[in-house]
Amino acid sequence: MAFAWWPCLILALLSSLAAPGFPRSPSRPLGKRSLLEGVVNGIEVYSTKISCKVTSRFAHNVVTTRAVNRADTAKEVSFDVELPKTAFVTNFTLTIDGVTYPGNVKEKEVAKKQYEKAVSQGKTAGLVKASGRKLEKFTVSVNVAAGSKVTFELTYEELLKRHKGKYEMYLKVQPKQLVKHFEIEADIYEPQGISTLDAEASFITNDLLGSALTKSFSGKKGHVSFKPSMDQQRSCPTCTDSLLNGNFIITYDVNRESPANVQIVNGYFVHFFAPQGLPVVPKSVVFVIDISGSMHGRKMEQTKDALLKILDDMKELDYLNFILFSGDVTTWKDDLVQATPENIQEARIFVKNIHDQGMTNINDGLMRAINMLNKAREEQRVPERSTSIVIMLTDGDANIGESRPEKIQENVRNAIGGKFPLYNLGFGNNLNYNFLESMALENHGLARRIYEDSDANLQLQGFYEEVATPLLTSVELEYPENAIQDLTQNAYQHFYDGSEIVVAGRLLDEDMNNFKADVKGHGATNDLTFTEEVDMKEMEKALKEQDYIFGNYIERLWAYLTIEQLLEKRKNAHGEEKENLTAQALDLSLKYHFVTPLTSMVVTKPEDNEDQTAIADKPGEGPVDTEAARSTAYLTSYQPPQTPYYYVDGDPHFIIQVPQKDDAICFNIDEEPGTVLRLIQDPITGLTVNGQIIGEKGGNSDSKTRKTYFGKLGIANAHMDFRMEVTPEKIILGNGAAQSTLSWLDTVTITQDGLSVTINRKKNMVVSFGDGVTFVVVLHQVWKKHPVHQDFLGFYVVDSHRMSAQTHGLLGQFFHPFDFKVSDIHRGSDPTKPDATMVVKNHRLTVTRGSQKDYRKDVSFGTKVACWFVHNNGEGLIDGVHSNYIIPELF
Repeated sequence: MAFAWWPCLILALLSSLAAPGFPRSPSRPLGKRSLLEGVVNGIEVYSTKISCKVTSRFAHNVVTTRAVNRADTAKEVSFDVELPKTAFVTNFTLTIDGVTYPGNVKEKEVAKKQYEKAVSQGKTAGLVKASGRKLEKFTVSVNVAAGSKVTFELTYEELLKRHKGKYEMYLKVQPKQLVKHFEIEADIYEPQGISTLDAEASFITNDLLGSALTKSFSGKKGHVSFKPSMDQQRSCPTCTDSLLNGNFIITYDVNRESPANVQIVNGYFVHFFAPQGLPVVPKSVVFVIDISGSMHGRKMEQTKDALLKILDDMKELDYLNFILFSGDVTTWKDDLVQATPENIQEARIFVKNIHDQGMTNINDGLMRAINMLNKAREEQRVPERSTSIVIMLTDGDANIGESRPEKIQENVRNAIGGKFPLYNLGFGNNLNYNFLESMALENHGLARRIYEDSDANLQLQGFYEEVATPLLTSVELEYPENAIQDLTQNAYQHFYDGSEIVVAGRLLDEDMNNFKADVKGHGATNDLTFTEEVDMKEMEKALKEQDYIFGNYIERLWAYLTIEQLLEKRKNAHGEEKENLTAQALDLSLKYHFVTPLTSMVVTKPEDNEDQTAIADKPGEGPVDTEAARSTAYLTSYQPPQTPYYYVDGDPHFIIQVPQKDDAICFNIDEEPGTVLRLIQDPITGLTVNGQIIGEKGGNSDSKTRKTYFGKLGIANAHMDFRMEVTPEKIILGNGAAQSTLSWLDTVTITQDGLSVTINRKKNMVVSFGDGVTFVVVLHQVWKKHPVHQDFLGFYVVDSHRMSAQTHGLLGQFFHPFDFKVSDIHRGSDPTKPDATMVVKNHRLTVTRGSQKDYRKDVSFGTKVACWFVHNNGEGLIDGVHSNYIIPELF
């Protein structure tokens, strides 16, 4: 058996252990307390500890969970951790009955071969999926014999970024059962001295938190400990379930007596720079806002609400304008205007009257903004000592005017000419985030995803607050010539209040007596130079006391920062330059044992004279680039997607994953064999997917006991004149009048403009229409002589972000964001499956907690997916009734 996972990472995490598919039960009264209290499905998690060691912002975190199988049969145990996207896993070990199996970091291609070998033998398990805005969930499962003990230990590291004046350690806590020894412990060492330290939990009252939490700081050291007893963990005094379910957040900052701090250990240095009390540099900001039709409704209202709040925060010395783009481009004013009270009031009226319309012309909207800022600077309409910023918000891809991403990037790059930053905000998932990020990075800005949720307006405001207060422009950090090498980025367009610039490097001469660092920048009234001089011998004495944490932290900090910046540069590199950046990042990842997008961690555990092989990879925020996609193509049939997904498999069971809830909804459709159902229909892209139902051999007519499945799928793209008919026996491809037939015994990839079809022999087929639409068809084969069952198909939508807002069908209608609320969880007719009340699409429904199977990774056994089951053919959840989706033919 082999398992694959992708730990992706914040200084946040979840540590939980529970039998897969075992639902969290509603609060249950204790009655007489049992000796087996804290045991769930035979598994007792008796210890979970999260240990955080922070030295000079660099965090080293270890998550350790210990469990014992108290059942009299072997049980599967799952280890779940939610990790920050910004961190790198450095180790994972599995210890069973005292024998430890360590992890080794290898180049992804090497690890791939080891994984493929295991998969070819039919051994696969494990699950990783995106988990909210900052986290990704890491899960690994292992079979544990009766009476055996297992220890999971995961280590990861990251550099804490200063955000709005503080460093944040964000821990997701969800043990799912009472744990005898549960502890979070953080030790912080900051040579500058700690000025503030706090901790809070979203899942517990301050009164209760106070008795389980201790926090203290003095001088350079800080300590936080959260150690709730089993009674303090209970959701009520007589309950056996845990209230530990939410966020545990530690925040701190350091003393700022000097604007800079330099530390040197073992030939490596780090330079922190964060001045305070400087006058604010006036800014000229142009907001470029997408008002296309897809922004209709809540997104537009939230955008307007955020802009109104931002107008309240504008400083009178600032200049601003609004540019709206749909099919056309309109501006509030022809030129930048000063943020006087009169102009702000007029701007508020303009914002309130914004409404959505038309298409998406990103290129012309950005070019209008850039030209306006360039013109204002050239004509001296803005103060000489001011800075310029473009902030663009869009929820889709360019579809009118210049719509080629590479051409838009070229136009923007040439127009800005490195003079000011571009910040791109991507609203939702139906957009090319990689394009937005790439364009922002090459213009000294960054991209941020705005999640479609009730607080989207606060997300927009929060981003603006980060860039609202520039204190310096054209910041350069300088060091002695011929004294350093391998320097990380040391030039920045802006320093914003509440943030911090970090530079690290290596010393050529470790025996030098003094080290000097200069920081130069343009302030609001004059040019400034900050100088920091370090006496090497005094530094050596001062740093001896932090050995109790980890002595090579600056070297690892330098490696972390270097890899992070190399990977960022790689996003906009091509050819030989990209190859060189990749090679450098790979070498450092292997040397310092970091799991990055270029490496994987391999853990091999002997079992029954065979090897279990686990592979850990690190994905990115958006769809991967084509080169990376090729290097991980072997995962296509096994890797759950990192975007919302939808599928229908089995009897047929429809599963809708709702990422905002970290949950899923499911329903069945009961129809006669031969019925054809509309699964997806998109009039804009021309894509349709229909499925025909088959029954059992012999034709069981009892609707209560019969099993039905999808035995035929029809996938068509009207714009490409393309059709594909899929059955368990063969695949028929049609292009116009031309037709070809393929077998499930093939392993083949077929590509043409805008289309890719890959058949993985007797397992599945992956169909992609460009970047943004990907389906997977899973083949289920049964014993040919089985008296009842037949071969059938499963259909999975793993990427739908390029499909239009008009998409419909039994699956397609759920491609658009929707919300639901579950309440009144109570015992149902089946004691293992609680019932609840769900409010969805203005309907109040009775639903039942259950589980279905996801067969993408393992077609034989599948992976359990917990979901809320909607009865009566999805009535109240689907638009209309299920019979509305019955059509006469497959095409």
